[in-house]
Amino acid sequence: MEADERQRQILARARNDGRVEVSSLADDLQVAPETVRRDLRQLVERGMLQRVHGGAHPVESVGYESDLTHRTSSMIAEKRRIAAAAAARLGGAESVYIDEGVTPQMVAEAIAATLPPGNKLTVVTSSLLAAGALANDPNITVLLLGGRLRGLTMATVDHWATRVLKELVIDLAFLGANGISREHGLTTPDPAVAAVKAQVVASSRRRIFVGVHTKFGVSGFCRFADLPDFEALVTDTGVSASDAHRYSVLGPHVIRT
Repeated sequence: MEADERQRQILARARNDGRVEVSSLADDLQVAPETVRRDLRQLVERGMLQRVHGGAHPVESVGYESDLTHRTSSMIAEKRRIAAAAAARLGGAESVYIDEGVTPQMVAEAIAATLPPGNKLTVVTSSLLAAGALANDPNITVLLLGGRLRGLTMATVDHWATRVLKELVIDLAFLGANGISREHGLTTPDPAVAAVKAQVVASSRRRIFVGVHTKFGVSGFCRFADLPDFEALVTDTGVSASDAHRYSVLGPHVIRT
């Protein structure tokens, strides 16, 4: 099998399964592990995969995004810890933006679980999942942005969403990203999603990034924010202490949980 065909199969499997392992690829493709490592290295250099110990996982790009089925079953324990740590930084905010995505949805759930009795909070969100998680809380007013609904994330985009956001001043925004890097800031594959996120950045006083370590060192198609725009990056311990320091030098406090 030629290298191009091998790499196409590796990429397709990574996108279908969410991760590939060197050992299983070597067995299935009937090649040496070093051949697989070389293929992975080339796919990483082209920005299509991100290397992790023992294998690789796909980088979300303009042509590919993982669906909710994968997102809701991947690294759940880490996402819950991140959400709890992020919710603890509410800091008296009375209005909050909750981004699309599974980790921001968990932030919404953590906020609802820890909001002191009698405290009132207004939550603006583009996410039907986050809105549903908060809808029955009597202390939380939910404002759901209108627009085109993306089935991949169950969130709204386009001008109906951005137009409303332009009229708001939000105390604190919890934002996710498909990629975050020191070179390119925070990125996402879809221009319509990037437009909503960029307007949230412009309309909010404080911003906190929430995301697992696999987002770090990754660059997507559309940049919507720079690292100094954020007061904190909340992630898991898969980001090394040395890498966390490199990000913190650019402004935000990096919290590894």
